Amino acid sequence: MSENLISSFQEVFQTNERPKVYLSPGRVNLIGEHTDYNGGYVFPCALSVGTYIVIRPREDRKLRFYSDNFPDLGIIETSLDNLDYEESHDWANYPKGVIYMFREEGFTGGKGFDAYFYGDIPNGAGLSSSASIELAMAIAWDAQNVFGMDRIPMVQLCQRAENRYIGVNCGIMDQFAIGMGKKDHAVLLDCNTLDYSYAPVKLEGVKLVLANTNKRRGLADSKYNERRRECEEALADLQKAVSIQNLCDLSPEEFSANRQVIKSETAARRAKHAVEENARTIKAHQALKEGDVSAFGQLMNDSHRSLRDDYEVTGDHLDALTEAAWKEETVLGARMTGAGFGGCTVNLIKEEGLEETLKRIADTYKNRTGIETEFYVVDIGDGTRELGNNVD
Repeated sequence: MSENLISSFQEVFQTNERPKVYLSPGRVNLIGEHTDYNGGYVFPCALSVGTYIVIRPREDRKLRFYSDNFPDLGIIETSLDNLDYEESHDWANYPKGVIYMFREEGFTGGKGFDAYFYGDIPNGAGLSSSASIELAMAIAWDAQNVFGMDRIPMVQLCQRAENRYIGVNCGIMDQFAIGMGKKDHAVLLDCNTLDYSYAPVKLEGVKLVLANTNKRRGLADSKYNERRRECEEALADLQKAVSIQNLCDLSPEEFSANRQVIKSETAARRAKHAVEENARTIKAHQALKEGDVSAFGQLMNDSHRSLRDDYEVTGDHLDALTEAAWKEETVLGARMTGAGFGGCTVNLIKEEGLEETLKRIADTYKNRTGIETEFYVVDIGDGTRELGNNVD
């Protein structure tokens, strides 16, 4: 892969010089959905698919960006002296925003670069291609200038780039999972404190499969804001009865004992999901540490039911795809992942007869929705890193 990317870089930028190659993975959250902004845990992992950046310093201050995923946009050019957001720069605003944030922190580089991007993360699938681009740019820019930034501050910088430069109010999970991922491990992360621990994911005879509904997540942003408001409403009511900072400070038992103080039944159901999902995530972490993949799968199923019934963020397409998977005996667990209303499901499926299983799931889904699904059989990979020139 590296040699092919280097050849493409040299062709696009008309040079024989050898660039450096970095890979920044995508991520999937295995369990722990809509817990992050409620003071709970998430449990993501980095994937074997991701964003490659092929980059070479220049002798001037020009910045030139090219993406093999958006070839029609050609080379997008700016300079270190003009890092303002420009709508016409489209996807290149993500790496520009990272360089802008480095400068805000006092890390300024003197030389520009030519950068070629290629991503094999499916667009619009909810696997966080934007954070993958951000971390790819951050590690390459840090290396070019020998800043020596530690990884967690770099992760936080990339989140700020998305929040303040791009204007998307994302949490820290995406950037953290991508920057701190570890091969064959998931990371249990407290998004408030950034306390984290790894759990081995031993999937002997089982594959991690992402299934794309091919339904764009049209409602996700508006419903996300609505759910946050409903959780805040539940928290305000609960704080009159119990001393807590966040919904996820409560155990499920404590929540049940105090649920009646929440005035709105809708807000109470949203809070119930957050509290119980947090408890599920802690149990899921323990199950994987003990090598109990079947127990983990059952917790994934419970997570989807809660997201469907209490949090109401699944929608017809995610339900159809998940329920099609549940019908298969070889599926250990399946749930929606991400904000909801489209995007992907994440599935644990036995390797034996995998192709036939996926075909039946696809047929069932198409019969119900009229839409073709796409499957991605992925491995859990390391976080953002440089690739040697001889690495495929």
